Amino acid sequence: MRFERLKQKLDILYNQCNRRRYVHPDPVEFLYSYKEIRDREIAGLIASSLAYGRVAQILKSVAFVLDKMNPSPYLFLKNSTYTSINRAFAGFTHRFASQYHLAAFLAGIKNVISGFGTLYECFLTGFSADNKNVIPAMTYFSRQLITGQDKPGHLVALPEKGSACKRMNLFLRWMARKDRVDPGGWDGIPLSKLIIPLDTHMHRISLSLNLTQRKQANMTAALEITSGFKKIVPDDPVKYDFALTRFGIRSDMDNALLDLLRDYE
Repeated sequence: MRFERLKQKLDILYNQCNRRRYVHPDPVEFLYSYKEIRDREIAGLIASSLAYGRVAQILKSVAFVLDKMNPSPYLFLKNSTYTSINRAFAGFTHRFASQYHLAAFLAGIKNVISGFGTLYECFLTGFSADNKNVIPAMTYFSRQLITGQDKPGHLVALPEKGSACKRMNLFLRWMARKDRVDPGGWDGIPLSKLIIPLDTHMHRISLSLNLTQRKQANMTAALEITSGFKKIVPDDPVKYDFALTRFGIRSDMDNALLDLLRDYE
């Protein structure tokens, strides 16, 4: 009964808030500029990998990188060398990331598209329908991105370290789902295999919804929370992620969202 009432509340929230006009400031907005999937997936991976820290700085950093790669991130990387990438982004910093981390990251993307054609084909190579979730494919994908001599540091998530891999799971939500917010493009990834993009904000919401009691926002907690959402929407457990994470991002929406969820129990 509790999950039925919660689903009713979350569906209202989704229908009300899962709209383009509520996207800004969210880095998913950068993906809307790219009609070609091969460009959108690169822009999405860059935007999600830089999605930590203050929102204003995230948007500034992502815009800086993509502006230099436009109109086609795919062709930019295809026609670049590691040296030219390093030169193009000289002086770049985003919190813990330097131009050298970024250059290694972009070179890793270049290597993947050189070897597989697209990021999507690389991810699919590591994916099996028999897998319980996307972790094996995510692990394979991440390893392909860091095969070069220089390393991208924390810009590439490594699931085997136990991290919630929030930014990689956010990227997969953007690319696998298609609705009024998520632009989609990776149609071969079942939505049921996705994992909730878990950060401290979503962790706090999940605690309030009794979807977990775990104190750490790690992969174990992310899987437990995803399992809870699967009881509500078995085929699309990350459906409500965007709507729920408007808390604290858009202050003009806080009261409305709190009213919707206050008495679900």
